Amino acid sequence: MKLASFRAAGVDRVGFVDEVGRVHDLAEAMAGKGGAPSDATTSGDMQALIEAGPKALEEIATLRQSLNGGYAGKGYAADEITWHPPVRKPSKIACVPNNNTAFSETIMKRPKSTTFFLKSHTSLVGSGGSIVLYPDYGLTYSEPELAVVIGRTASRIKAKDAYDHVFGYTIHNDVTSASLREEDTFHYREAMPDGNGGLKMIESYTSYSGRYKSADTFAPLGPWLVTRDEIADPHNLDVAIHVGGKLLFSDNTKNLTYYVPEVLEVISRYTTLLPGDVVSMGTASAPGGEEGEVPLASTDIHRLGGPVRITIAGLGELSNPVDIRT
Repeated sequence: MKLASFRAAGVDRVGFVDEVGRVHDLAEAMAGKGGAPSDATTSGDMQALIEAGPKALEEIATLRQSLNGGYAGKGYAADEITWHPPVRKPSKIACVPNNNTAFSETIMKRPKSTTFFLKSHTSLVGSGGSIVLYPDYGLTYSEPELAVVIGRTASRIKAKDAYDHVFGYTIHNDVTSASLREEDTFHYREAMPDGNGGLKMIESYTSYSGRYKSADTFAPLGPWLVTRDEIADPHNLDVAIHVGGKLLFSDNTKNLTYYVPEVLEVISRYTTLLPGDVVSMGTASAPGGEEGEVPLASTDIHRLGGPVRITIAGLGELSNPVDIRT
């Protein structure tokens, strides 16, 4: 199923998308069918729906199937709603950096396993919401990514059990300011053990992603959440990104270096993943369209503007205009 968080007629809602693209409010549909809904299905909160588990999904599936008989409401057309991020306030958005085999020739040193950084839920914006850029953001680009939504608490889980903790999938645009990253990079000398009981001085580089990855509107997410049962293989999905109408990258999730099981195993070893948390799997990076070999640095949305459209097979299209402020 496609589950959505949205606003219609002045009310924030949670619902599902039918076969013709209309979006149905769970509470309205349930009332229209004369059912006795659970609190989770009528709360208007995707987080509560996820935490309610399989029983709530079964209730929604039954309701969705019964719509063939009609009900008092007819749902909402896409142009009648405002999309929210499917999960509006996850406790964390964990993102996997440099997770594509295309980067293997450019990475001079990498960790032994995957690593991750965190983005704040205040950086989220739904499909149709603007990516807002200010002058000091400088060179800024979009990264099209498969996002995993967690369904069950995951702490120090094994890779073989990882999919048991997945609720579904959506699309994440991991907006990145390269200019702020350069500003926020430290180059320094530090003392490290030399292996002989003494110390040696080494040069180090490090950066912190709070500004360049987690500024407001730097995490477009959506348009909806597709439940796990509808995606047979999350690592065989075509990905494409268009900026200003031009195809810049087309790739496939099979080209990720680390897959969902090992990513969830590593992240959950260090930080507990909670229901509703988002794990973004890393960018698609193969060049596509007429542009040929397109480095990320040349896809500056601060210069090109928008809209930025990301499609992932089976997950739909995430589209966001770019609002350049002065």
